[in-house]
Amino acid sequence: MNFIRQFFGIVGINLSSAGQRLGSVLTIIIGVTCAVGVLVSMLAMGAGVRRQSMGDVREDPVILNSTGAFGSQSSIPRDEAVTARGLPSIKTGNAGEPIVVFDLMVPIEARRRVTGTRIFFPLIGTTPTFTQYRPEIRLTAGRMFQRGLHEFIANNPCRRQFSGFEIGDRRSIRGIDWSVVGHFDEGQSQQCILYTDVDILMSTFNRNTYTLVSAMLKTPADYGVLRDALQANPTLHLEVRHEREVVEAQLKQLKGILDFASYFVGAVMAIGATLGAVNSLYAIVDSRRREFGTLRAIGFGSGAIGAAILCESLLFALPGALLGGALAWALFNGLSASPFGYNFRLAVTPALGLIGIAWALGMGLMGGLLPALRAARLPVATAIRAN
Repeated sequence: MNFIRQFFGIVGINLSSAGQRLGSVLTIIIGVTCAVGVLVSMLAMGAGVRRQSMGDVREDPVILNSTGAFGSQSSIPRDEAVTARGLPSIKTGNAGEPIVVFDLMVPIEARRRVTGTRIFFPLIGTTPTFTQYRPEIRLTAGRMFQRGLHEFIANNPCRRQFSGFEIGDRRSIRGIDWSVVGHFDEGQSQQCILYTDVDILMSTFNRNTYTLVSAMLKTPADYGVLRDALQANPTLHLEVRHEREVVEAQLKQLKGILDFASYFVGAVMAIGATLGAVNSLYAIVDSRRREFGTLRAIGFGSGAIGAAILCESLLFALPGALLGGALAWALFNGLSASPFGYNFRLAVTPALGLIGIAWALGMGLMGGLLPALRAARLPVATAIRAN
């Protein structure tokens, strides 16, 4: 009798008698379900952050910042920003002006409506062409801010999460009352975002430099032309990156923290589930010692018996993986979260489901290995005499 026929024969016997060992089988399935559910639901935080941040990223926008600087550390003098407007390959807007946006970001604080927790987020001073650079911005109430006035617009997530951002509300910034004049949505973002006139913001905070300059390329293929023009101009101390590169760099640290926490907690849960599977499979092997001894006596090989036990462990882990992934999707997909003050919605994706299945099969493999070796090494005579 060849190995393959023996293996499938024993697997069929094991599965057909699973109902007689329902308690042990459920212990394995429930343990795997919990471990996979926790892992997938926690990894959904990192996936949600990436989906939200990358959802509106396009190939034609580019970001210019001061050489060697990043994010809020960048500082671009006014004269360099103005010179950047004349660089080649930049798309022109409706009035024929280059679609180049000068931004200044300053942190302000607000309190959450429910908890009263203080959160800091950026007030972004920008130029009028920002609506052409960000066509996903859609005004939903009120009006756009006016240049030269102490007023700003707030996105709807900001209005929902924090107090003091209804239209007509006034906020004191640097001892000056600023008015909320409009609400808007900006793609998939759940972050609190405020926009105002960059010149009035620079005046209020006594700034003479911009944080970054954003530009729209004529086509994505023009990126190299713009980069070469920057390198060829010794008066510009700027470097250019695709918007995608900038967003991914900004996400790297946060996503790394979230993924580390997810795998750490998932590993702890997996160890517990694996130990439970080992105990259950050991109990199954001990209760079937006579059966295994009989199979050995009539010609079944020890390798086929061990492989069948290992396969049984993997097969019991698989429904746990599917149940864990399904529960994570039903309970957490689309749920709002705000770790470290960063607001987003959890996303349980098919890729996370595959990670959950691989995680479960790994637990099944580790949990079934020792019981499989035990079953394969049972002495025939001792096993047949077992009660």
